Amino acid sequence: METKKERIAKIIAHAGLCSRRDAEKWIEQGRVMVNNHLITTPATLVDETDTIAVDGKIIQTQQTPRLWCYHKPVGLVTTHKDPAGRPTVFDNLPKNLPRVISVGRLDLNSEGLLLLTNDGELARSLELPSRGWKRKYRVRIHGKITPEIISKLKKGITIEGIRYAPTIVEIESNQSQGTNQWILVTLTEGKNREIRKIMAHFGFKVSRLIRIAYGPFQLGNLPTGEVREISAKVIKEQCACEL
Repeated sequence: METKKERIAKIIAHAGLCSRRDAEKWIEQGRVMVNNHLITTPATLVDETDTIAVDGKIIQTQQTPRLWCYHKPVGLVTTHKDPAGRPTVFDNLPKNLPRVISVGRLDLNSEGLLLLTNDGELARSLELPSRGWKRKYRVRIHGKITPEIISKLKKGITIEGIRYAPTIVEIESNQSQGTNQWILVTLTEGKNREIRKIMAHFGFKVSRLIRIAYGPFQLGNLPTGEVREISAKVIKEQCACEL
């Protein structure tokens, strides 16, 4: 029986090394070999009988997609290598984890739920806006947000030519601390530093930002710096996609 051949960039992404787009860049840069032959096009088709090497290291192409919840602490960047030499999320994960990549990012000063996976295609699928997954955050701001601002955000706003989709803001009851206030913010798309930019636009400084949910997945009581694996059954039910 003939095995199904697929584009090599997809296979590399499935192996958890990177996204499909990054795999295509690696191929163009001459970093990928198939059966000891350098390839130069991401259109190359391969199957399980082929030996694929990236930077001279043979990759494992057959693996089961896995997914983890990670409680990211403040002070870590979400990248595998930081040019500035700052500590990264991936330097601080438990040693028993396989090589993983993140589903989206949290910036240096943000904390909370970060999804990790060993499968680049799964990561890409869970990031797609078309999935419609909401991201929910607890945010501490300096100042008091008003019903008028909440109403404007609910309709979506434009800041410096960039359109931000409708944002749901709720005030946490009994959580005011002097001139600070805790709010719950729900995003539908999640642009780079979106909450901080929106709050700054209205004159609020964000002093703490904690992601508590990403789609159906919750941070819950997961301790800071710890990971919790999501079962294969839940992945199948909640992340239905072509892998």
